[in-house]
Order: sequence, then structure tokens, then C-alpha cells
Amino acid sequence: MASTKVITGKVRFSYVNIFKARGFNGGDEKYSICLLIPKDDQATLDKIEKAVQEAIKEGISSKWNGKKPANLKLPLRDGDEDRPEAPEYAGMYFLNANSNQKPGIVDKDLVEIIDPDEVYSGCYGRASINFYAFNTNGNRGIGVGLNNIQKLSEGDHLGASRASAESDFGGDDFTDEEDF
Repeated sequence: MASTKVITGKVRFSYVNIFKARGFNGGDEKYSICLLIPKDDQATLDKIEKAVQEAIKEGISSKWNGKKPANLKLPLRDGDEDRPEAPEYAGMYFLNANSNQKPGIVDKDLVEIIDPDEVYSGCYGRASINFYAFNTNGNRGIGVGLNNIQKLSEGDHLGASRASAESDFGGDDFTDEEDF
């Protein structure tokens, strides 16, 4: 039997929420991450395609009454088409993975990472993910479960650039004349 589990090649992490579970839009609290997969990483894309097809087979037999739904939601999306305003998505496919349980998080030497500042949106790594069929409130598709994360290298932070407190307040042009 083919597997629905995939270990990615080197991907870029975005929307990193892997150290503390969060709920979005009133939903259940989960750990989550968006994986940006280079379009030229054919090995990872092939593994994802095979795992998605296996999850579809499982869904037909267990979730969708013996047939593939016409409006099936698939997890892998094209960054050039779905996020044209975001330069980090150019030349990338992306998918969102989540879990109710905290993923294992290690560095390239397999040492556990416990500092949340070490793994951030923009760094690079690999992910262990699994694909599964869902049928929830009329929505049918293939979801992505998050198993584990391995950080491989640094990268430019994604999202709003933020000045440090030292650079914001480091000038000596402020004097506090008031006595409290």
C-alpha cells in the first residue's frame, strides 16, 4: 500500500505557528505552518502527488460513499496564481499543514529546538506531513497533517519588517521634562 506520508525536500517556512497552538476565526486551536515548495523540486512534488492520490483512494472508500466528489478541495496551490501580490510565493507551490499536537522540531543535526525565535517565517527546512481525506460540513477534500519540522538554514524574515526597540529609541533627541 502506498503511503500518505511525505518528507519534503528543502522548503521555505511561512506563517509559522508550531510552538503554541492557536485558533483562527473561532476555530479549534492548532499548530500550523505554510510550506513554500519550489516548482523545480520535482522529487517533493511527485511524492506529494502520490500521497494525495492515495488519500483520495482512502477517502472514496471511507469518507465519500464510494465515489470521488466533483468539487474536491486539493491542498497544493500555485503561488504564482493564488498569491501574485506576494513575491515570496513566486515560482512556488504552497500548502498549509496543521496538527492538534505539537510537532517535533529539530535542527539539521537533529537537536531539538525549543526557542520559538529559531524557527520563523522565512527560514528553510524540511517537513514530515501526511495527507488525509475529509468530509466536514459539506466540504470534501484532502487535508495536510503536520508531523515534524527540521530547520536547515536561515532566510530573510517574511512579513512586515520590524525595527528593533534599540533602533526606535536609541536616538538621544528625547528628553523627559516632566516629573511623575
